[in-house]
Amino acid sequence: MRLGPLSLVVCIIALFRASSVTAARAPRPNILFILTDDLGYGDVGVFFQNLRRKQDPSAPSHFTPKIDTLAAEGLQLPQYYCPAPVCAPSRASLLLGMHQGHANVRDNQFDKALERNHTLATVLQGAGYATAAIGKWGLQGQPTTAPPDWPAHPLNRGFDYYYGYIRHVDGHEHYPKEGLYRQPKQVWENRTEVSAGLAQCYTADLWTARAKQWIADHQRTNAAQPFFLYLAYDTPHAVLELPTQAYPPGGGLHGGLQWLGQPGYMINTARGTPDSWCHPDYANATWDDDRDPATPRVPWPDVYRRYATDVRRIDDCVGDLIQLLKDLRIDRNTLIVFTSDNGPSRESYLRENYEPTFFHSFGPFDGIKRDCWEGGIRVGALARWPGHVRANRVSDLPCAAWDWMPTFAELAGVPAPARTDGQSLVPTLTGKGTQRAPTVYIEYFEGSKTPNYGDFAPARRGRLRKQMQAIRVGDFIGVRYNITNHADAFEIYNILTDPGQTNNVAASHPDLQRLMHDRVLQVRRPGGGVTRPYDRELVPAVPPRAVSSNHLNVAAFRGVWPWLPDFESLSPVKTGRTTGLDLAVQPSGRNFGLRFTGYFVAPTDGDYTFHLTADAGAQLRLHDALVIDDDFNHDGSEVTASIRLQAGLHPFRLFYRHNRGPALLRLEYSGPGIPRQAVTSAAFCCDAAVTN
Repeated sequence: MRLGPLSLVVCIIALFRASSVTAARAPRPNILFILTDDLGYGDVGVFFQNLRRKQDPSAPSHFTPKIDTLAAEGLQLPQYYCPAPVCAPSRASLLLGMHQGHANVRDNQFDKALERNHTLATVLQGAGYATAAIGKWGLQGQPTTAPPDWPAHPLNRGFDYYYGYIRHVDGHEHYPKEGLYRQPKQVWENRTEVSAGLAQCYTADLWTARAKQWIADHQRTNAAQPFFLYLAYDTPHAVLELPTQAYPPGGGLHGGLQWLGQPGYMINTARGTPDSWCHPDYANATWDDDRDPATPRVPWPDVYRRYATDVRRIDDCVGDLIQLLKDLRIDRNTLIVFTSDNGPSRESYLRENYEPTFFHSFGPFDGIKRDCWEGGIRVGALARWPGHVRANRVSDLPCAAWDWMPTFAELAGVPAPARTDGQSLVPTLTGKGTQRAPTVYIEYFEGSKTPNYGDFAPARRGRLRKQMQAIRVGDFIGVRYNITNHADAFEIYNILTDPGQTNNVAASHPDLQRLMHDRVLQVRRPGGGVTRPYDRELVPAVPPRAVSSNHLNVAAFRGVWPWLPDFESLSPVKTGRTTGLDLAVQPSGRNFGLRFTGYFVAPTDGDYTFHLTADAGAQLRLHDALVIDDDFNHDGSEVTASIRLQAGLHPFRLFYRHNRGPALLRLEYSGPGIPRQAVTSAAFCCDAAVTN
C-alpha cells in the first residue's frame, strides 16, 4: 500500500520525537488561534480606541475590555502585519505559512482551493495535536461532484474536525438559517450540511459555543493530547447584524454561551428576535457631530451602534473562552493568539453605509481594507500564555501571519517545514533566545481607489490602487501603488516616527530605494494564476565579493523528520566545504539531512531552468525565492522550475533529506546558451572566509 504525505507523517512521528534534536523545552501548549474578520487595528482598545477616548473624550469610541485584559496578561505585537488586505489570500498565507509572494491564493481569489501542502493544521497534526477549525473557511476550491467533495475541504488540509461556513459568500451573513441578507447560508459540520437546525443562531455566538464544546469534549475524552483550534469569526465583516439578546451571564464551563445541540435551539442565545439587541453602552450613545460645544449632542447613527455591538460581542466571546480554559484548568498551558485578517472595511450591506472614520478604525494610519497603506495591512496581534509569555509587554518586532507556522512548530517540538517564509516568534514570546528577523512582504491587486477621507493625507485620497506592493526594511516601509513597471519608485516612510506615512523620505535614501527594488524580486516567485508587471524582471544578483570558487558550505544533520525541515533551526553534527553537491559528507546512519549554501553563478542574464531529483525530498531557494519545493507532494520524480536571473552571484540554499535506501540528490540546469547539464562545481562558490 502506498502511503500519502499525511499518513507518512503519522507513521514516523513517534520515531521523530525520540530522535529529534529540537525537543521542546517547555510543555507543549494547546493553541487557540482567534481570527476576526475586518477588525481594524484602531478597533482594539489597547492598540488605539483607549488612546482615542483619552485624547478626545467627545469623539465616538467603543470598548474591548476582555481583549484589553488578554493584552494585559500577555504580549502585544503592534507591528504585526496581515498577509494581504483582504480575507481569502490573507487566510491562505496564514494557513500555509507563506507570504503572498509564494502562496497559491492571491489577489481577490475567493473559494480557490488552498494548496495541497503543509498547513498549520498538518504540521500540528503531525506533531500529535488534535486539530479543529471552526468558523469561516473560503479556501475550499470547486467541488468535483457535490459540495462535500471540495478538494480543499478543511478535513483535507490537516483538520480533524470542522464546523462553519465553507463558502466565501456565506460569510457575509450572520444568521445562516434565516438569511436576513440575500438568502439562507450553508453551515457544514465536517461533510454534513446542518443549517436547518440553526434557527436564530448568530454566528459569533454559534462559533464560540461550538468551540467551547469542542474544547470541553476534547479535555474530557483525551486531555493528555494537546490541541490546536483555529477559530475564525466572520464578524464584524459584511452585513452589520445584531445578536438576539444580551450575552449570557458568567462564562466558561457553566456560564456564557452554551452548546445545547438541539435542532431549532442549538445554542442558548437561539431565542428572541434575530438582529435586534444593541449593547446598552451604545444603544443611547450620543456625540457632537460638529464639535461645536453650543450644539446639542446627537445620537449615533444606527449603523455605528451595530458595529460597536458586533465588536463588543467578539470581546465577550474572548472573555468567555478564557474563562473556559480556567475552568478546565488548562489556562496556563494554552497559548491564545488574537488578531484580524485585514484592515477595517467601509461596508455595512445595509441601506445606511458604514465608514471606518467614525471610530477611526484604521488607528493612527491611512488606508483600509484593500489598501497596502498601514491601515489596510497593519492589524496587530496579541498573545497570552500565562507562565511562559510574561504579562504587560509590548514588542516592536515587525512580524507577520506566516511567522506563526515556525512558532507553533517550535512550541510543538518539531522543526518547521523548510518551505515556510516565517521565523519563529518563540524568542519574542518567551523572552528567551535570539529572535531572527522576520520578513514583511505584501503584494496585492485591486482595481478601486483608496477612500477620499479627510483623515487621510491629501496625496492618498482617491488614490488608484491596482498593483500594489509593500516591503518592510528595518524601521522603513516601502509602498508602491498602481505599479506599471518595475522601475516605478517606492514611497519610503520611517514607520516608527511617521506611522501616518506623511513624509516620503525616498529622495534622501537612494540606497533603500535600490535595496527595496532588488528585494521584492528576491523574496517572491510569479504564480497563483495571476501576473504582475514585474514577473519577467531579472532577479538581481548580489554585489561582487571575495569568494572561494567551486565550493559550497555544507552542514549535515542526523534525525528522522516528518517533513523536510528548516535546517536553519537545527544544530548540525558536521560542517565543512564541498566541491559541488557532494553526498560524501553525510553522517553515519540512514536518516540524515544536508544543507548546502553558497552562491550560484549565473554567467549571463536570462532564464535558468533547474531540474531536481531526490530520494526523500529537497528544496531549492535562490535568495529567499522558493524555486523548487519537493517535499509534501514528493514522489521521487524530477521537479523542474525556471527563474530569470541577472548575471552574477545568487545566494543558494539546497536542503535535502534521506530516509532509507541509496542516497540520491541530482541537480541539473540549463540557461542562455547552456544546454541541460549537471550543475558542476564551476557553477558554485561561497564566501572566501565564511563556513557553516
